Amino acid sequence: MVGASHPVPPVSGLPPSSVAAASPVVPSPRRPAGNGGGSASERVRWWYESVLGWPTAPGEPVRLRTGVRFDVLDVPADAGYATLERLGRAEQAKRAERVGRAGAAGPDGPDGAGSPVPGFPVAVQGGRMLLLVAAGAAEELPGLLEWLEWGSLPLDLTAVGTGGLMDAPPAPEPGPAGLPPRPPERDGLRGAAVWLRPPVPGCEVGSSLPALSVPGRAGTALDLARLVHTLATQCHRVRLAASGPPRARPVARVG
Repeated sequence: MVGASHPVPPVSGLPPSSVAAASPVVPSPRRPAGNGGGSASERVRWWYESVLGWPTAPGEPVRLRTGVRFDVLDVPADAGYATLERLGRAEQAKRAERVGRAGAAGPDGPDGAGSPVPGFPVAVQGGRMLLLVAAGAAEELPGLLEWLEWGSLPLDLTAVGTGGLMDAPPAPEPGPAGLPPRPPERDGLRGAAVWLRPPVPGCEVGSSLPALSVPGRAGTALDLARLVHTLATQCHRVRLAASGPPRARPVARVG
């Protein structure tokens, strides 16, 4: 009979209900898995965008957008190393004092000497140190320097925030402590940005970035005012010593 319906025969042994699912579907584009493949720049871009979730700007070389996940404090490397050294000694002294008060907590307790010193990502580039701080810190810097009574002095301390860019250091290669295997100064002094203390994948970087203290908010991030005051002090000392004989760069333990 014309127009009579006939059952559709099974395809490749599948039941009739599976025919619709066998229709070709064009998959949506997605980023490549693994290390991103492609050129070295593409792998670097993939690491920041897919592993850390940090936005990058189009073009070469790869640059990170500031003001989204973090801002940057830009200071002379000598002032930066001295700041990290001073802050590290102060943090170790505070931890030792807490251990003494805790007593029974022992060195591996929550406040013991076994607890890591809170850190935040730091890079070096061309004689400069780039310290990552909480997004919005760049807008706070001028007022913060005035409040700390550093506003009237010419300090080589600047901030990069919303709309700015930072050269993306190469992704750190696996090593004993997750740090680049080569001394960071080797490339940093030639002009290429390298991590002195890299971000750690899988950790919430934002919670470790220095930020202004808020009453009632607990956390381990360094207070931004304390960091800026120490940086300003060291920048002032570097400026005063600029006309003197050259000195060896202090070595800071920042891991």
